[in-house]
Amino acid sequence: MIETVRKGILAGGNWILDRTKIIDVYPAQDALANILGETSSNGGGPYNVLKDLARLQAPFPLAAVGLVGDDAAGEYIRQDCQANGIDTHQLHVTEEAPTSYTDVMTVKSTGRRTFFHQRGANAFLDATHFDLARSKARIFHLGYLLLLDRLDLPDPVYGTVAAAVLHQAQQAGFRTSVDLVSEDSDRFAKIALPALRYCDYCILNEFEAERTTGITIVREGKIDLAAAQKAAHKLLVAGAREWVVIHFPGGAIAIGARGEELVQPSIDIPQQRIAGTLGAGDAFAAGMLLGLHEAVPMSVALSYGVCVAAASLTHPTSSNGVKPLLECLRLAEDFGYRQL
Repeated sequence: MIETVRKGILAGGNWILDRTKIIDVYPAQDALANILGETSSNGGGPYNVLKDLARLQAPFPLAAVGLVGDDAAGEYIRQDCQANGIDTHQLHVTEEAPTSYTDVMTVKSTGRRTFFHQRGANAFLDATHFDLARSKARIFHLGYLLLLDRLDLPDPVYGTVAAAVLHQAQQAGFRTSVDLVSEDSDRFAKIALPALRYCDYCILNEFEAERTTGITIVREGKIDLAAAQKAAHKLLVAGAREWVVIHFPGGAIAIGARGEELVQPSIDIPQQRIAGTLGAGDAFAAGMLLGLHEAVPMSVALSYGVCVAAASLTHPTSSNGVKPLLECLRLAEDFGYRQL
């Protein structure tokens, strides 16, 4: 069977250098805010997920697909991956654009983030950069849809180029996983729905689920769990093959193609322990993918997801708060779960 032969996770898509500024307040236009601290670290779905898996000490190979610039930032990314045991043979270099970066403004008191993004080399990533036949990984994770210019383009057969790549991955023997970016636009259905037809695991947040399905999930600042489940069912009908998982600050829900419905509260981390929310969604996805790869029950995979996400909150960067899996799981014992 595929699951007994193939091993590892291949993650492709956005490779970004996040330049995080911790600020005292998010200012009105023309006003001033003070920068209290700043760091540079990994950013973008595949980079964050693979780095998190490395820090979790995942017991399987990790490999990258993407495009970086021929510059210092691109060299930093390649060296960082190699230092964390991530195969970079398909992390290509281009002279057409600089390495993508994001200026992340994080308000110290709330952890709320605002992003200023340079698309850079990621805008030139296309289907030709994915040599899926050379990988024997079990899961292919692609993200972020809506932030990959050439992969988001229409395809006459599959709907989008990204959908064509996902189809090729399934034909090659992968289980596939997709993630989106929380873009403020009306493009979600156009870009995301074609990909779902070739997606085994759809992992997204409440904002992305709302925009893709048109179902309101957040009402007066609170999650409507019934609406979230309705949205997940709609995404399954749209084509997601095995699981749809919608995560949000209070926890996550998972709906399976066989009718399974699970709810998982998040860890009740004290506010004073939260250094920033950057990368928390990708940390959740990393925990989930670790569980899915290892074929644990979905209830266990969800617990991995919320524990890894909680660990990521303890540091302002995307991944530096993530610890080996057992340490992340201990957070549930230390702080318990929120009430949903």
